[in-house]
Amino acid sequence: MKAILIAGALSLLVTLIGTRFAISVLVKQNYGQLIRDDGPTSHHTKRGTPTMGGLVIIVAVLVGYFSAKLVTGISTDFEPGWAPSASALLLLFLFVGLGAIGFLDDFIKVSKQRNLGLRSKAKLIGQTVIGLVFAWLAIGWEDDTGRTPITHAISFTRDIDGWKLPTALLVVWVLLLVAGTSNGVNLTDGLDGLATGAAMMVFGAYVFINIWQSGQNCSFNPGMKCYEVRDPLDLAVVASALTGACFGFLWWNASPAKIFMGDTGSLSLGGAMAGFALMTRTELLLVIIGGLFVAITMSVILQVGWFKISGGKRIFRMAPLQHHFELLGWAEITIVVRFWIISGLCVATGLGIFYSEWVTGA
Repeated sequence: MKAILIAGALSLLVTLIGTRFAISVLVKQNYGQLIRDDGPTSHHTKRGTPTMGGLVIIVAVLVGYFSAKLVTGISTDFEPGWAPSASALLLLFLFVGLGAIGFLDDFIKVSKQRNLGLRSKAKLIGQTVIGLVFAWLAIGWEDDTGRTPITHAISFTRDIDGWKLPTALLVVWVLLLVAGTSNGVNLTDGLDGLATGAAMMVFGAYVFINIWQSGQNCSFNPGMKCYEVRDPLDLAVVASALTGACFGFLWWNASPAKIFMGDTGSLSLGGAMAGFALMTRTELLLVIIGGLFVAITMSVILQVGWFKISGGKRIFRMAPLQHHFELLGWAEITIVVRFWIISGLCVATGLGIFYSEWVTGA
């Protein structure tokens, strides 16, 4: 528990201080956000706001996690030593790897002063490579008990009996989750503080889930309701670092934002969500916990699909969903706070389902 608190506090401190420093550096380098001409006109005032703030989030998480490990000397669950667990290393690899792809996208945009960074095909290839490496390592990295960070089964609050996938389909499933969550957070990152605040709630939920699974782990507390998961306590440290980093970044990202996370932040945070869902055996539960991201992603899919089918008609005035409400006349801060409320309700519902499944065993 000490490592969890230290990781969260340190990452919070790093983003609070580091983001202020990053704003100064990025402003001097003229690394400002470019605004789409076809977007809401109110966004034109944001042109030039520093972007790539996700770099600070990534650094804060790494500092928070590894510092907590060194200070407390906790390795894996109930084992001494400071060495990181396999699950934590894999999740951080996914987090940083997708962040690197986002950074390339952001850097091309600001250095060449254009809205288009990496082409969608190049970005998808990058996400696929990172996802493949993650899946390959997570499937085969066994501990002394033969347990791997992820399993072949699709899960809800735990692995679902009879839903075991062959390796090829499992890899495809992992890639879909990684691409879906990273792009979902990316689409949500359109208003000041919206994605940061919602992501903070999701990672806070995974702090609780990992702590609970550690206490009810089959390796140390066997029983009918125990969880067959690996390294949950160490994953809780990572989740705490992510929560703290988002919390600190929100101080500067709240409306009116002094800095944007950019694709650097949105892709990395989305990838981390996929990693937690896979390693905690809550893949389908993430659809509920991250319900806001799902709704915003679906608004884009529906808008594009209906536009093509109907020959140019639209369901929403503009997609993603948050921009539809902007064009209806809602103030930006009103949309953000109301969407935060929706995100909080989704997280609370997901946690309620997770806990009630353990209580009832159904």
